[in-house]
Formats: sequence, structure tokens, C-alpha cells
Amino acid sequence: MRATGPVDEARGLGPGGHFCLAFDDRAEFRRQAAGFLREGLGLGERVLYVADAPEAELAEVAAELGAGARPGAVEVVAVRSVYGADEVVDPDAQVSTYAVATDAALADGFTGLRVAAEITVLVRGAEQRDAFARYEQRIDRYMTGHPFSAVCAYDRRVLGAAAVAELACVHPAASPGATPFHFFAREGVGAVLGGEIDRTGRALLARTLDRAELGPLGDELVVDAAELGFLDHRGLLLLDELGRREEVVVALRGAPGVVGRMAGLLELARVRVDVVDPAA
Repeated sequence: MRATGPVDEARGLGPGGHFCLAFDDRAEFRRQAAGFLREGLGLGERVLYVADAPEAELAEVAAELGAGARPGAVEVVAVRSVYGADEVVDPDAQVSTYAVATDAALADGFTGLRVAAEITVLVRGAEQRDAFARYEQRIDRYMTGHPFSAVCAYDRRVLGAAAVAELACVHPAASPGATPFHFFAREGVGAVLGGEIDRTGRALLARTLDRAELGPLGDELVVDAAELGFLDHRGLLLLDELGRREEVVVALRGAPGVVGRMAGLLELARVRVDVVDPAA
């Protein structure tokens, strides 16, 4: 099971771990990335360090990570060499890039691919963030079924807390305080919704649902809500809008009882809440 919710350290994230690191100091990114990637080397994975940094710094990181590592196990590259020179990322193309790299790692005898990427430069504008948030959701779904894991790092000083939250919320795990909720992929359900959603997170939820690309099963979209602490009535209305847009019933599975009671009072046509059984 991969780690979810607020996470302090980029280690022990589990298979398919996907962590958003919101940092205020580049040294913190280097420290967290090194720990994450060294853990991967110990598991027989190929590791990739990606950053918008001077060549001298990248060479220093390569020497540190590569010491004693198996040939071909460590790659350290500039951000544009992985994500391309375009100002706005192509979500499908970027998922394909990592899928090909994962397959190559397996073909070379590694157990998987692990990436630590500092990608602030790719999400400074609103259009860039919109495309990258869509990419984050697609690559997260890919991770649920493939030996690929990643730390996606964003500089809070450059982007600001609100912009970081747009990206952090579509990761299963993120730095404490980076996002009030998490909306991510899990095998067997359309999505997982966890955390707390009240008036402070409502606009962020609306934006996230607008960007959501989900695969409903028949006429029902199952959302695992077992990790949901609270969802206010306006959040339920947003899910009802999602159901209308996708022409499905949004089934919140395992939601808190208060959410079920609110949904009953609102008589929503496109939301069904399967609450947690306290006796279970």
C-alpha cells in the first residue's frame, strides 16, 4: 500500500509512491531527493534525478548518488531533457516518456524506475499548471499498475501556496500543509478522495474536478472516501455537478456518517453516499 496524506519524508512511500514535496529551500529538495533515490538503489531500481540547476550542481549530485552504484543505475539530468523544451507539458507525451523509461529499466535488469524531479520552472503560469495537473493525474494512474514511483518537488517561494496546492492535491501524499485534500488514483475505483474539504478548499476541489479525467464503470463512478475526514454541502454539490457532467452516479464509498446525512438532506440526484459502518 502506498503512503497517503501528509508526509514529512520522501522515504517509505511504498510501491508506486507518489509524493509532492513543497519546499522552501533547495537544500531540502536535495536532501529529500537523495534519501528517496538511495532507498530505490537499495531496492534494485534505476533512479533519475531531474532539476533545473547548473551543470556543476548536477555533476555533484551524480557523483554523490553514483558512488558505489551499479553501472546504469543513476541518471542525473536537467529538467528540459526529460520534460522537453515546450512551455506547456503534453500530458500524454510525458506519461509515455516515463512508461518507455520504466520499460527500459526493467529490460536492463532493474526492478523499476524511481524519479525525483524539481519542476517549478514548468508550472509558473496558469496554463502550465493546468496541463501539469492533468499530467500528474495520468501518471498517478500509471503508477498504480507499474514499478514506477516519483517525488515531484515545487518551490513554494516561487509559486506561492495556492499554486502549489493545485498540484499537491492530485498526489496521494504531500508535504504537511501543502493541500487540504488529496484526489488520486487507486486500482478498483474511479478515484480516492481524502482529507478535509470546507469553504477553504472548495475552489480548489472545483478546479480539480474540472481537470479530472476519470474512467467510470458503467453508470457509476466509485470514489473511495474512506480517508475523507469532512466534506461540506457545497463540496457535495460539486460532486453532483461532476456526476451530471459525466452522466454517472458518483458513489462515495466509506464516507463519514455526517457526509451521508448531508447528502440525504440535499437529495442529490447524482451522488450516493455509502457511509462507514461504526460497528464494522
